[in-house]
Amino acid sequence: LLEQINGFDRRRLIDLYGKEFEGDILSELDESIREEVIAALRPDVLVEAVRDLESDEVVDLLEDLEDRQKTTILEALPEPDRVAVEQSLTYPEFSAGRLMQREVVMAPEHWTVGDAVDFLRAAKRLPDQFYHVTLVDPKLRPLANVTLGKLMSSGRNVPLLDIVEEVFCVIPALQDEADVAYAFNQYHLISAPVVDESNRLIGMITIDDAMAVLEEESQEDILRLAGVTESNLSDRVLETAKQRFPWLAVNLVSAILASLVIAQFEATIAQLVALAVLMPIVASMGGNAGTQSLTVAVRALATRDLTASNMWRVVRREVVVGLLNGLLFAAVMGVVGFVWFGSIALGGVIAAAMVVNLIVAGLSGTLVPIVLDRFGVDPALASGAFVTTVTDVVGFFAFLGLAAWVLL
Repeated sequence: LLEQINGFDRRRLIDLYGKEFEGDILSELDESIREEVIAALRPDVLVEAVRDLESDEVVDLLEDLEDRQKTTILEALPEPDRVAVEQSLTYPEFSAGRLMQREVVMAPEHWTVGDAVDFLRAAKRLPDQFYHVTLVDPKLRPLANVTLGKLMSSGRNVPLLDIVEEVFCVIPALQDEADVAYAFNQYHLISAPVVDESNRLIGMITIDDAMAVLEEESQEDILRLAGVTESNLSDRVLETAKQRFPWLAVNLVSAILASLVIAQFEATIAQLVALAVLMPIVASMGGNAGTQSLTVAVRALATRDLTASNMWRVVRREVVVGLLNGLLFAAVMGVVGFVWFGSIALGGVIAAAMVVNLIVAGLSGTLVPIVLDRFGVDPALASGAFVTTVTDVVGFFAFLGLAAWVLL
């Protein structure tokens, strides 16, 4: 509701909440709205709301606050929570250290099921969400995970080491959160311990946080393919326009290059007006085919499904797909060109141009993201402009060049 109403009504609703405002609301709000809500909350209400959050949620919240507000909240937190949050903030942004929660349920490696169950029952404070008990050695180095299901279904005298999970993954605190999300997705993890440079257990990342990162990465890739950044309905008009301007400028350069190709065949177009009618079809088909191949390649790179070992197989596959689609639509456009303009030669020209452009679209749509990724450039951000330029230039050149050679 807070995200749907205007600013005035939002402030009135916050006033109605009063001291009953819950911290979970802040953690679920869109970032741009959250900043406005935080600014509207009284300091005492904000502090009380934050007290009930897990450490990872507090860290995520503090990243958006001013230094004065950060200090107020940190001073109000209990000493153990404050120290944990401050330590998490020392890690780089978008790292596992920032993503993890400090609340961890651990047990010595020599315990039995009964020891662990008694410990959990006697514990005064446990994380709101946890899925494993992590076994550690005397130096607090994680050794294995025991699921709660296994724990509750095993006899009291069974050693915990006998019921550990087969798959166990340890996350370094400095690892990029995108790589963490990939590991969760690749190995079907529910939670994973986070360790420092000495391999000591310092936190835990759960599947809900990892999947949130994965969703955010996917959304960013989609936005970058369109040449835009993450913007919200509440963002200022000038700010949104400024974000979109650079990639519109890149597209303008692409359009100018395509126009320069067309200008080289000005005399050809003047003698045969039908070429001007059919030109957009060739360019449009090439652009769409290139975007399809590009989307597949960018997604495969993001999920690590496209690697050096299978790169050429994927490239060949997309080229063959482009060839097959090119032949199919070449037959269609050959008939259309003949029926529309009564010229078999014109139909043949557009058919040939269609085949060439769709093959090039498949090739460039796959190779461009791969090459950009090799050079350390985000393929989701830059590939679209390059592929569009290639398909437009090649499409116009093939169509108009063949027309000048065959028809005139």
